[in-house]
Amino acid sequence: MTFHFEVPQEKVPTLGERSFLQIGDKALALFNVAHQLYAIDDSCPHQGASLFGGRLAGKVIQCCAHGLRFDLASGCLLNSTQLKVASYPVTRVGEQVFIVMDAGERHE
Repeated sequence: MTFHFEVPQEKVPTLGERSFLQIGDKALALFNVAHQLYAIDDSCPHQGASLFGGRLAGKVIQCCAHGLRFDLASGCLLNSTQLKVASYPVTRVGEQVFIVMDAGERHE
């Protein structure tokens, strides 16, 4: 079963920007890259550092703590599939933006 979290309009990032979202006890980062929205967990899978403030180059986010770089679309560490940050599909319906999560991921 899936859950569609509606992103508040003021939290939808403009082109080239990002926003931080708290959904229950889950922290997410939402990025707008070339008018495409990407949602990932804000915690690096290596040691839990925040990815929200990382350096963004195209659709690649670099962790501030140790420099690991993750593809926003797949969540995978660049050049590897062994380490991955959770990523979530983002859909638009008119002006509304939704992050699609498994029902168990809401952590309410």
